[in-house]
Amino acid sequence: KAMKAMKAMKAMKTAKLMSKGTLATELAEAAELKKSDVSKVLDLLAEIGTKEVVKNGKFTLPGLAMIKTRKKKATKGGKRMMSGKEVKVKPQPAKTVVKAFPVAALKQQI
Repeated sequence: KAMKAMKAMKAMKTAKLMSKGTLATELAEAAELKKSDVSKVLDLLAEIGTKEVVKNGKFTLPGLAMIKTRKKKATKGGKRMMSGKEVKVKPQPAKTVVKAFPVAALKQQI
């Protein structure tokens, strides 16, 4: 089972990811629009999503993903045991982390 998982991970690493330009071209062909118009729409979508996440802490792309913010607590510095060794750990300030989750419809399709 471990070998199957490793092969699957290697396959995912070698898969070519779609760039913004490729996505704009695909959408332009499917919707019969100019690539420049679709590119502007993608820029505006990113801008609106950023504003909503900052304002509300949540943004949903219907049928695709939900982007949420999560607040992590500050951690104290000191000494901790990690894998049998005592390690010095620096204190970390509280921070806000952004996470993306697939929506239920996408989970069911995969």
